[in-house]
Amino acid sequence: MSTASLIGFVGFGAMASRMGANLARAGYRLVAYTPSGKGGDGSTRFVPTPRALAQEADIVIVCVPDDEALEASLQGADGVLAGMKPGGLLINTSTVAPETSVALAAQGKALGLTVIDAPVAGSTPEAESGNLVVLAGGTAEEISRAQPVFDAIGRLTIHAGPAGSGSKLKLVINGIMGATLAVVAEGVTYGLAAGLERDMLYDALDAVPVISPHHKRKLKAAKAGDFSPQFPTRLMQKDMRLLLTDGARQMAPLPAMAAATQSLSLTRRRHPNEDYSALFAVMEAMVANTP
Repeated sequence: MSTASLIGFVGFGAMASRMGANLARAGYRLVAYTPSGKGGDGSTRFVPTPRALAQEADIVIVCVPDDEALEASLQGADGVLAGMKPGGLLINTSTVAPETSVALAAQGKALGLTVIDAPVAGSTPEAESGNLVVLAGGTAEEISRAQPVFDAIGRLTIHAGPAGSGSKLKLVINGIMGATLAVVAEGVTYGLAAGLERDMLYDALDAVPVISPHHKRKLKAAKAGDFSPQFPTRLMQKDMRLLLTDGARQMAPLPAMAAATQSLSLTRRRHPNEDYSALFAVMEAMVANTP
C-alpha cells in the first residue's frame, strides 16, 4: 500500500482529526466530509458529499457517533457505498451495534469491497499521540491490508475475529470502563456522605493501585471540576445501551453494567457533551444536596 494513498474521512471531529494528523505524518494525503463541512484544524480539504469523498479516496475511514449517523453517511444515492469502486477499502472506526458491522461487511462484500470494523480503545490523548489500540473485525487477509493505516494511528492492533468482532470487543471494553467509573463514583459518594474530607479522599484514591490509570485520570479531572470532553457522556451512554441490547440478545447477564447505565443515563441528561466523568459531579451533588 503506497504511502501516497488518499484517505477520505467521513466524520472529522476530535478523534478523527487526531488520527488524520498521524496519518498525514505517515505520508498519507487526506480529504474529509462532515455534514457541516467543518472539523479538524482547518487545513484538511472538505468535499460536499460522502459519495464525492468515496469517488476520490483510495481508502475511506468512517468515524461517526452512532448507527444512525453511519447509515446516513454510507447509504443512499449520496452515500459512501454509492461512490466506492470495487476493490476499495472501508474502515469503520465508529462504535456501533455488532449486527450493524456484520450487515455492513456483507453489503460491502456484495459490492466487491473490503469492509473492516475497527473501533479504537483510547480517548483524545491516545489519538493525538498515536497510541490507540485498534480492535479489528474481519479476515486475517483483510486486517493485513489495513495494517499500515492501523500502525499509523495506534500502538497495537488486536484481531478480534470475523466481521462484527471488533464492535463486540469495543463494547466489552467500554462496558468495563463505564461500570468501573460508576463504582468509583459511588465510593466517592459514600466517602463524602460519611464525612471524609474531599481533597484527602480524591488524593487517597489516586494513590492506591486498585484504581486504573484511566480512572485516576478521571479522578483528577473530577477533583478539579474539569469535565472537558475526552469521551462525551452522550457517547459513553450510547455504548452502554448498545452493550445491554446485544447482551440481552446473547442472553448474557449484565446486572452491574445495567445499573451503571442508569447512572450514565442521568449524567447524559444533565451533562451530554461533557466528559462521562461528569458522573462524579452528579453523585457529589446528591450527597451535598446542591443543584
